Amino acid sequence: MKKQLLFLGVATIIGLSGCGNIADRENNESKNKEPKEEETNHSEMNHSSTGEIPEGLKEAANPKYEVGSTATIQSDHMGGMKGAEATISGAFDTTVYAVSYTPITGGDPVKNHKWVIHEEIKDAGDTLLKPGDEADLNADHMKGMKGAKATIDTAEQTTVYMVDFTPTTGGEPVKNHKWVTESELSSAGNHSGH
Repeated sequence: MKKQLLFLGVATIIGLSGCGNIADRENNESKNKEPKEEETNHSEMNHSSTGEIPEGLKEAANPKYEVGSTATIQSDHMGGMKGAEATISGAFDTTVYAVSYTPITGGDPVKNHKWVIHEEIKDAGDTLLKPGDEADLNADHMKGMKGAKATIDTAEQTTVYMVDFTPTTGGEPVKNHKWVTESELSSAGNHSGH
């Protein structure tokens, strides 16, 4: 009888610990999957911002889309952006960069992130960067971006816009989104672009 109780007790403990291990393993697997989904899209992008302008950024003298006017967004940096009607909240002349970097918080490298402006590059000075150059990012558009070392993919002098819009997929309005280039906008109602 004692042997049977002992065996039953040991079997119960083994069974319970096995269930615990399965539950732990499933929790760990689901935790490991979550960051992958965020890394493949811009769900970590800070859709809205305070509207604070980087030091040294100059307002555009003659922007195609003036502050307060509306335009249609033709880019799809994040879900619900393409086709949304935007109100221009800022227009600036600068150099805009597409960059690739590995977030300082870990995770997969981000390729060809659009956009970081010259004034968001640490210690950039007056020297314009060119594709292949490396730079430290001061921008914090996405989690793990600020402080990351980036490689410049493209560089273009243009007018960039800060915009307010409501995603076409619904949800909260986005305020002071940074950045959309002039070529990524079209006159409101014209969805074919330039």
